[in-house]
Amino acid sequence: MKELVRLFVEIALMRKGPQDLPASVALLATSAAGYFIVNCLVSAALPPIPGPWLWHLVVDVVFTFVWYALLLRILRRPERFLQTTTAVFGYQAVLAPLWIAAVWLVRQFADDDTWLVPISMIGLGIVVWKVAANAQVLKAALEWALPACVALVILQYLAGQILLFYLFSGTI
Repeated sequence: MKELVRLFVEIALMRKGPQDLPASVALLATSAAGYFIVNCLVSAALPPIPGPWLWHLVVDVVFTFVWYALLLRILRRPERFLQTTTAVFGYQAVLAPLWIAAVWLVRQFADDDTWLVPISMIGLGIVVWKVAANAQVLKAALEWALPACVALVILQYLAGQILLFYLFSGTI
């Protein structure tokens, strides 16, 4: 297990890619569950963020599965689904504590002119890191140029946010 976490850290640091993972349904399920559990634990450790964060997380996990299943099928690379999606959930589980803490801090210091900008810059840095790591995973999976993969990752994030807004517009 320690070796698997180390591999996901390497993927988050953009030193390894999905090709370094075995194509395994069990590993995909484990990485998705790990992502879900890490998010729940970190979110539970911090004072609650308003809104149905648990349902947002459920939608995020399902959306990620569907996005990569459709994307890789449309682009005629369905055989890369297991490794690609495993890598995405794995690196996101590694970065989730940083991301959740940054979002929580931005909300906590929303009215504090001294801390809001530096904390927001840290959050922006984490977003850039997540986009870069995800684009590296897609680059390996699709064998496309990095700018095209960055565009796909941004499209994925936008589509996910639009879906969350559509589903929870009355509760956010």
